[in-house]
Amino acid sequence: MAFSSPDAGAASSRGAALFVAAAFAALAAVPLVAGNYGVDLVGKIMIYAIFALSLELLVGTTGLVCFGQAAFFGIGAYGAVLLSPASEPAGLAWLLPACMAAAAAYAGLVGALSLRTRGVYFIMVTLAFAQMAYYVVHDTPLGGGTDGIYLMLKPALGSLLDLDRPLVLYGFTWACLLGSFGFLALLLRSRFGRALAGIKANEQRMRAAGFSTYPYKLAAFVVSGALAGLAGFLFAVKDGYVNPELLSWHLSGAVLVMIILGGLGHLRGALIGAFAFVLLQEFYKSEAVFGSFAKHWHLGLGLTIILCVALLPRGLVGVPQRLRERLVGRPGGRRSTAGEAAR
Repeated sequence: MAFSSPDAGAASSRGAALFVAAAFAALAAVPLVAGNYGVDLVGKIMIYAIFALSLELLVGTTGLVCFGQAAFFGIGAYGAVLLSPASEPAGLAWLLPACMAAAAAYAGLVGALSLRTRGVYFIMVTLAFAQMAYYVVHDTPLGGGTDGIYLMLKPALGSLLDLDRPLVLYGFTWACLLGSFGFLALLLRSRFGRALAGIKANEQRMRAAGFSTYPYKLAAFVVSGALAGLAGFLFAVKDGYVNPELLSWHLSGAVLVMIILGGLGHLRGALIGAFAFVLLQEFYKSEAVFGSFAKHWHLGLGLTIILCVALLPRGLVGVPQRLRERLVGRPGGRRSTAGEAAR
């Protein structure tokens, strides 16, 4: 029988904190060592990481498998374009909150109706709402149809923060990712976050304890939608272009794969999953490595994800723990642990 040390949990928490601090420090240093392509790629990954964090709040924390997250992402992106004036750069101080509020409002509507269902019905309702938003921008002049819309002038905050400059945009994206991660970390440690964890573990028991679970789940939906809207806003500003594919179910599936690949139930898992997914995608798309097979990159990516899920059921975030378990599982390790317990 294996016994865990009382300090194992504290050591694991310290290790996670050190990993997150090192990761953000490394991201901050990327512009110093990478070229334009590297800065653009890492900037895109950080946007997807914010997007993955938004879904992690629903799936990994609350246990709500939403298959319409791309709708909130796309609303934030389209809001950045549609609300921007054509003659001058929009004010960042009002445009960003407006895009997040629009995404949060639609998330509130979706959550208010879909949370009355359960299981596969909940998944299908969220998908249906996402498809409704998709067809609004795809089939009406509002979203420019299949051609999409260009963002002619990127927003700015006076002369201090001009997002038309790549390094300024990178720094702003980094700050948004750090703020999103810190906000969710504090949220999950609060009474609200513990209530969401209880709902995921046993919603009926939470109701018996006197908690009205519906408002908690709806609030989680709204917060998740706002963060997805933030990611969509940054994506639109980075590319200067939006199209209906930003609201498609393919993107909802991709971000769900990100958090599963990284490891459900961990905020850092969303970061790891976003980086792993995009880097694997770029790797299999490389014609320098795979030649003509690069056009079938979906096959290689899919097989890799299947192997990761089969071999790492806890996701990439669980790799260090898996290695520790293998070390402790050795005969010498078991004898030492049992001896400590006996003493």
